Amino acid sequence: MKAIRLHAFGTAENLTLDEVETPQPGRGEVRIRNRAAGINPIDWKTCAGGGASAAIGELPFIPGWECAGTVDKVGEGVSDFKEGDEVFAFIRFPEAAGCYAEYTCAPANQIALRPESLSAEAAAGLGLAGLTAWQALHDKAQVKEGQRVLVLAAAGGVGHIAVQLAKAAGAYVIGTASAANQDFIHSLGCDECIDYSSANLAVSVNDVDIVIDGVGGDTAIEALHCLKSDGILVTLPSVTAAEVMAAAEKGGYRVLGIRVEPNGSQLAELAALAGDGKLSLSLGGSIPLAEVARAHQLSASGHQRGKLVLSIN
Repeated sequence: MKAIRLHAFGTAENLTLDEVETPQPGRGEVRIRNRAAGINPIDWKTCAGGGASAAIGELPFIPGWECAGTVDKVGEGVSDFKEGDEVFAFIRFPEAAGCYAEYTCAPANQIALRPESLSAEAAAGLGLAGLTAWQALHDKAQVKEGQRVLVLAAAGGVGHIAVQLAKAAGAYVIGTASAANQDFIHSLGCDECIDYSSANLAVSVNDVDIVIDGVGGDTAIEALHCLKSDGILVTLPSVTAAEVMAAAEKGGYRVLGIRVEPNGSQLAELAALAGDGKLSLSLGGSIPLAEVARAHQLSASGHQRGKLVLSIN
């Protein structure tokens, strides 16, 4: 099969399109004939030698943790999936998962059936962002109907999913975004839209039960003052998590960090919401597998709106 492999940590030019042996599913696994693979900041950070590089092991390795395609072979002990099933996945994170390839073997408990209303490209980009938002809201913050939820960077990859999930849970949702993205986050379900470039969060927003922080640093620290006395902030950027937690402890606020974990049952929850029209992924573009270096460069630029995916023929 064809696969993208990284032969040395460094720039995107170290990624090459290689011919490698097609993997065989082990016990509890299925093999997916991929149609698309998601691109995430953790991908290019890892390939550069940061991110999850410590968990990768020996090089070369096939990057990518999320994909969508068709089950074409089922390993022993798998009864929930069969050949021909359309599925999507977020697998093995933070260890190497091999999704930038024509075929990927995935643990059956880390995949879910793809609803017809969700394209393969959108499904391939939903796993990491969707599970991060789900686990932040439901596992960490335990969102409840009627609560007030503030989403920082509401137009971002995780943020725009978090807005929709909070709305689906019955929350009153406040989102921050640039002036250019105000209409976009309103269309997702934000009851209030805050232009972060001109508003003082601590003055503009108060009595919030939950903050989903997709920004970190000083912005997250400012958002602490929006919380109720028993509120909670879940901070997503790991690079500033310690700083935000220290400020929270000093001010008597509650903050939790998060590292997303693969979870097939939660992927199925996301699929159900997508199937019901309550959840959609904003796609920023589909790029051929062979042009992965360009995809990583676009993602790293920070100017790409919506999720990038690799298309795999």
